Amino acid sequence: MSLSGQYLAATGLGLLLSFVSYLLMTVSQRNLVYNRVASCLKFSERGQPTSSSTTPPRSVSPEKKPPSNIPPSSEYKDIFPPWRRDALASAVASPTSAGKDSLPGPTIESSNPSFRTSLIPFTTDYRTCAAPASTYTPMGIALTEIAALGDFPDYAELSGVPLPVPYSEFKIESALPRPYRPFRWAYHQTMSLTKLETDWWLELERDFAKSINDRKELFATRGKMMLDYLPGSELACKELMEMALQFLCARYPQYFSLSYSNDKGYVFHNGILKNETVIGDMHPLHVLLENVPEDFAVMVRNPEDGYYYLRGGVLCSSLGWSLGSKLGMQLKEIHGPIPDYKEKMEFSMDRYGFAPIFA
Repeated sequence: MSLSGQYLAATGLGLLLSFVSYLLMTVSQRNLVYNRVASCLKFSERGQPTSSSTTPPRSVSPEKKPPSNIPPSSEYKDIFPPWRRDALASAVASPTSAGKDSLPGPTIESSNPSFRTSLIPFTTDYRTCAAPASTYTPMGIALTEIAALGDFPDYAELSGVPLPVPYSEFKIESALPRPYRPFRWAYHQTMSLTKLETDWWLELERDFAKSINDRKELFATRGKMMLDYLPGSELACKELMEMALQFLCARYPQYFSLSYSNDKGYVFHNGILKNETVIGDMHPLHVLLENVPEDFAVMVRNPEDGYYYLRGGVLCSSLGWSLGSKLGMQLKEIHGPIPDYKEKMEFSMDRYGFAPIFA
């Protein structure tokens, strides 16, 4: 056999072995070979290497392309949550009310220059303000009006969000969590805002007692990494706790109830855990830790710049971060490590995600 014949025979044998090997490969191995061959062909055509990665390229980094659509900080100082002063008169006064007849007080508008200088200072406990009649929340409600409402006021009337429908047939022993599928591929990085099903704000399942015990044990070992609060968050924490307990009592009346007496004040009765919590004996976030197996983050508006800051919370299920590592940070600082947050989401979160919400 001539030299050229031997070369052709060797080439044919090589091709045959390659074909047989290709047939024996798995699908993933075939895709890998295909991608490598394709990248080599692109390299030879264009004269430059190309990535063989199957993931899409990262977008431009913040350092290379600073966002140009973020408004100056002064704009947020003039953006306030929706006002509900019209609901003050119809809100039901609680046993601790200082007098429903004083509701509502003198009218004030957010456009009034004196209103901006009369907001509760960012780090001040609302109970210690020297002039409660002329000190307001960002929603335009004076501290004297908050005192007149008392503890556990009618938050459904004040917020415009109705209480849930009683779930009388609910049985904690057999309750399973509803399926939660937040992602739909192809995934796009957005705020992912969805309409809340108000009847399902706080869901219970059969592991309720175990979840409460696990969270309490976690707090016992981690402390302020899981539960903490900063000055100025007192009113927000109180309102959050009261709204959560009102919800549970309305949604699951067979398991939860609130009572009031002159000696103890408000007492929360937990029929699942078979215990009672005297509300006035502990901080509102500790009340939640003892009775509600959910994570809560308290964001408070800073009147000096209009941005929202993490000022308290009970967070036992966060992944890759903890409350202690983020407490006191502005919204954009909390999300600093997230790829592309600055370019794609920072403006929307500040402008549309938090600025218009209830405070």
